[in-house]
Amino acid sequence: MRAKFAWRKLVAGAAAVVAGVTLSVAAVPATASAEPQTVRVYSASMGKSIPVKVLPSAGGGSGNATLYLLDGLRAPNNNSGWLLETDVQRFFAGKNVNVAIPFGGGGSFYTDWQQDDPTLGRQKWETFLTRELPAYMKANFGSDNRRNAIAGLSMSGTSALNLASKHPNFYQGVASYSGYPTVSSPGFAQGIAASVLEMGGNPVNMWGVWPAGAWLENDPSLHTANLRGKRVYVSSGAGSPSTNPAFNPASASFDPVKFSQMVPLEAAAGISSQLYVTSLRAAGINPQTHITPEGVHWWSFWQDRLKESWYGTLAPALGV
Repeated sequence: MRAKFAWRKLVAGAAAVVAGVTLSVAAVPATASAEPQTVRVYSASMGKSIPVKVLPSAGGGSGNATLYLLDGLRAPNNNSGWLLETDVQRFFAGKNVNVAIPFGGGGSFYTDWQQDDPTLGRQKWETFLTRELPAYMKANFGSDNRRNAIAGLSMSGTSALNLASKHPNFYQGVASYSGYPTVSSPGFAQGIAASVLEMGGNPVNMWGVWPAGAWLENDPSLHTANLRGKRVYVSSGAGSPSTNPAFNPASASFDPVKFSQMVPLEAAAGISSQLYVTSLRAAGINPQTHITPEGVHWWSFWQDRLKESWYGTLAPALGV
């Protein structure tokens, strides 16, 4: 309930703003196969193995481009929303790109936390995604570790932009679907903190006390210049009634609970994404965008945007 009210305040507050090193990686080797497979990659930084679904490049061999695809706030530890809710596996079949889909990370914002958390434990996702997992992908799936892209939705849309901004020499392309890239801005910071609290974590353990700590360091909107020369995709809706019957009040399948939860989230994402795109353009970056009045915080929307971003941004960035 606390997170729900925080997001309502976020939407109203944000609307007002608009107006006015090499690591050794021990892991179970993957077999040479073009078939999708789940592997376990040991993270020395987190002291545990992370399951990762790998959709191997159709070309096999070495010298492969890699797309890292991140899950949302409630990411389960034994699967990914991308696999449960979309046709991502079928979509990437036959394409010459490795797709790495890590499991877990719910509430983590896929970042390196400043302190261990009593509930969420040790969170060192930035280290895992930029060092440990790429080393595994190179050794076992022929990733060249030169042509890399990253994409995510909601929580991880924010994370994808953050990681790409902090590691511009590693990523050539990035896509955010319904993310919140104005991380440290008043209202949005409180919404992010509320999300972490909703998952049982303490946001102070993540980036310290706002606005100090590492909040500014992890705000993509403050580091847009780092993405010059990169391919960038940003999408969001504004929460207006969608063709998806669950979110259309005129439909017999209308779900008022989902509507009340997902519409405000998307409205906030729309505001944050629009502000971010303005910052990108001010930095001389011309992103591919899909920001429309229609669209809610849901997988059917993100599935379509993934495909659009693949053809317009990610595949060109990877040279696929």
